[in-house]
Amino acid sequence: MSYDLNSAVDPADSPRPPARPRVGLLGTGPWAHRTHAPALAAHAGSEFAGVWGRRPEAAAELADAYGVKVYEDADELFADCDVVAFALPPDVQARMAVRAAAAGCHLLLDKPVATTAEDARAVAQAAARHGVASVVFLTLRFAEPAAGWVAEQAARSGWFTASAHWLGAVFPPDGAPSAYAASPWREAKGGLWDVGPHALSVLIPVLGDVTSVSATRGPSDVVQLALRHASGAASTAVLSLGAPTAAAGVGLELRGAEGVFSLPDWTDVPGAYGRALDALLTAARTGVADLRDAQFAARLTEILAEAESQLPQ
Repeated sequence: MSYDLNSAVDPADSPRPPARPRVGLLGTGPWAHRTHAPALAAHAGSEFAGVWGRRPEAAAELADAYGVKVYEDADELFADCDVVAFALPPDVQARMAVRAAAAGCHLLLDKPVATTAEDARAVAQAAARHGVASVVFLTLRFAEPAAGWVAEQAARSGWFTASAHWLGAVFPPDGAPSAYAASPWREAKGGLWDVGPHALSVLIPVLGDVTSVSATRGPSDVVQLALRHASGAASTAVLSLGAPTAAAGVGLELRGAEGVFSLPDWTDVPGAYGRALDALLTAARTGVADLRDAQFAARLTEILAEAESQLPQ
């Protein structure tokens, strides 16, 4: 399956959000409680309309906390809303996103959009076919000052190499698991799929698309990627959700003709989610696709799927 722009709706015919668009949330897990729902409730330019979840009692609890409607039927939420925000496991998200796009809803997606290239392309194709905007919440592309730093580095040239690491302690060998450990897809897919999109979301806009990838396993769920990019630069990324607590951390360093540049720390993830919603509403209003859209997410999925295919099972 390919992403065929020839099948897309003309931008002039795409649905435009009203002055204060209604946003519905799919999902009720820790990420929805800590990031999605607070950011949607605080967003000045939209209305948090309601919640749907696969567990009705959890959806009712979250909806009640924010005084919004609980939906027992996702299609009813689609009919009532202009935008759908996703806080679902990736393969559930992909199926629901295709349905939401068909209902004319703009898509505020989470990473990874899916864990197969076919499903991720289906989301991008559905958004194009039905003329809806899409944005994928990739934290480093919206949280400040990291997002501004990425834009600055993308404007430079002469890159030689880069190294990234995202070592999470979601399933640490030496301590209590995090709140995100009760996530079957994270346990099954590991750091490659959960934090790999973050690393790639910075490396690609700076160094260019990935032209080749090789992957090896390390201890626990560690995966190390060796990448070549369209610019000619090489990069590496070390990814894990099972790091010892004292070893956990995130870093990315770029080296090139203009010097050495390190990713700054970032904070305020709910605020970053609000900026992702701003970007989606801008794309919906103007008809100009955001660079962090479902098509970009499909490309990330293709790279991760290729890496996964190289790993011993």
